Amino acid sequence: MNPSPTLTVPRRFNGPPSSGNGGWSAGALADPALGRASTVLLRQPPPLDVAMPVTVDDVWTTASHQDQPALRARAATEPLTAVAPVDLETARVAQQGYRGTDSHPFATCFACGPAREDGLRIFPGPVDGGPEGLVAATWTPSEVSVPITWASLDCVGGRSSDLDERPLVLGTITARLDALPEIGVEHVVVGEMRGVDGRKTFTAASLYAGDRLVGTAEHVWFAIDPQDFS
Repeated sequence: MNPSPTLTVPRRFNGPPSSGNGGWSAGALADPALGRASTVLLRQPPPLDVAMPVTVDDVWTTASHQDQPALRARAATEPLTAVAPVDLETARVAQQGYRGTDSHPFATCFACGPAREDGLRIFPGPVDGGPEGLVAATWTPSEVSVPITWASLDCVGGRSSDLDERPLVLGTITARLDALPEIGVEHVVVGEMRGVDGRKTFTAASLYAGDRLVGTAEHVWFAIDPQDFS
């Protein structure tokens, strides 16, 4: 008899110090097929180094922790609208304005934490001359996987909002990868703000290799007290 499938988020892939990076965790549960969009709901902070049982029904793939859903994934039901690209030089200049270097609610985040030498080190900053809420950064992957690519499309969305004044955690991410990024090639990640409704913030992010869209995502974030996630 085959053992039941599980999902484990290794400690290396944290977002807040004690829970998984939302993008990596979601990408690890989502449909890995290129060209297919998945929506993942984060129902509770994904635990680290814990084997979460995974169940599948006609709609949802669910990873549970302490008998409650932690993440739920399904095929996306709406098309995604990519963020327009910017060129490499624009992204290089934009990331010099990254505000998380001096103040960051989760400085060890795998995707955007300045305290992580072994993380993605994606540091989005405002695009000079662009609309308010448009940010960009470069990313040169040293390793590639579906979850890592989802992680690259995570925090850049949050950084398009006023994350320092209004700390957020990911609640929902819908993403589609058209390809995997190339190791050693400098890519551009762009994010944009798309709205606020109470505690919810809506953003999007896209990953480009030159003019070629590698992947795109849309997010729903929730305002939180960072101390609740320490």
